[in-house]
Amino acid sequence: MSNLCIAQSGGPTAAINASLAGVLREFLKDESYNKIFGLRFGITGIFTNEYVALDELFDTEEKIDRLSLTPSMFLGSCRYKLPDVDSDNTIEIADKTYSTREVYEMIFNFFSEHEIKSFFYIGGNDSMDTVLKLSEYAKEYNYDIRICGIPKTIDNDLPLIDHTPGFGSAAKYIASSLLEISHDTSIYRIPSVTIVEIMGRDAGWLTAASALARNEYSSVPDRIYLPEVPFSVDSFVDDVAAVLKEKRNVVVAVSEGIRDRNGRYICESESAHDKFGHVMLSGAGKYLENVIKDTLGVKVRSVEVNILQRVAGHMTSKTDILESEMLGATSYKAAKEGKTGVMSVINRVNPISASSDSEYLVEYSTERIELIANGVRKVPREYINEEGNDVTPLMINYLKPLIQGEVDLSYRDGLPLYQGILKNC
Repeated sequence: MSNLCIAQSGGPTAAINASLAGVLREFLKDESYNKIFGLRFGITGIFTNEYVALDELFDTEEKIDRLSLTPSMFLGSCRYKLPDVDSDNTIEIADKTYSTREVYEMIFNFFSEHEIKSFFYIGGNDSMDTVLKLSEYAKEYNYDIRICGIPKTIDNDLPLIDHTPGFGSAAKYIASSLLEISHDTSIYRIPSVTIVEIMGRDAGWLTAASALARNEYSSVPDRIYLPEVPFSVDSFVDDVAAVLKEKRNVVVAVSEGIRDRNGRYICESESAHDKFGHVMLSGAGKYLENVIKDTLGVKVRSVEVNILQRVAGHMTSKTDILESEMLGATSYKAAKEGKTGVMSVINRVNPISASSDSEYLVEYSTERIELIANGVRKVPREYINEEGNDVTPLMINYLKPLIQGEVDLSYRDGLPLYQGILKNC
């Protein structure tokens, strides 16, 4: 009997455990495999010998049900990108230094020793790069193992997929929060500006979801700014001033990654970069708060939603949870069929139109990982208005189906009852 292994990587979402649950449900009803191991803290769990037997922890549908509705990553995560196999760099993992060759040998020795025939990695852009490199290494050295990716990211920026698990729930949280901010800001006579900064370094999908807050009595957000369109501070000030002439309280939504015409982040630090080489941003909302204060002289505040938008399990989209499970199940079935170097994807059957009469239907399949890894899917220009300060009906009709439905959470002492946090090994 052969075994399976699964790990989670990157930033947390409200639905990433649902994809894990989708794999576990398939395992539970299938007799093709003996055990399923879960790596702690992503692929780095191999180097620290930290893993758990998931088949022993989740041996009933009821246990899997609770896991599916638990936000963040049950197995823990890492932000570690595998080096190119031919590089001669040294890599530090958990206070130990390895050569590139040692990294790959340790990973595949672990797979061999534990009779792993399929490995699933749940994550975003950098995680899919890991799937690509592991599948290529396995092919080159004739390892009998299937390597499959399962998508997740609230940024919604993976190529060849209509939308990513976790995005729908984050979008629902953002839209709900903007609706509540509209109520908060509407109560005073004093003119005010509220700037809401939303995650999105390279793609503005999540910020665009703020438009779903608009209803019959509220126009909030009054303006929306995405990274896909060059940002002009002068035009921003003019936009805000124009809205202030029409209403007392202005609310705008901005992506953290808005850039000027030269491609420079408006809040970019001169020297700070993260471990992947991404520029460290110091706060677009706070920067624009100071701009409005200096130019228009009105009451202004900035709100950085930050990590709250990632794992709001109490604001989860039922559609997101169900689809996330299906994507996990799709990868499981693909591996069982012998596929490797693929990622499960979801795409719409009907095209999106400016009218809202198109039925929302989806289909699941897989795509080659080399077509996905290290790519970024940006918001199409036709989803953004001509002025670059709002979204079009196409975007609204794209977004609406993804936030539909509420999950049936259990509560104890007035708080959601989630799966407990897995203790460190």
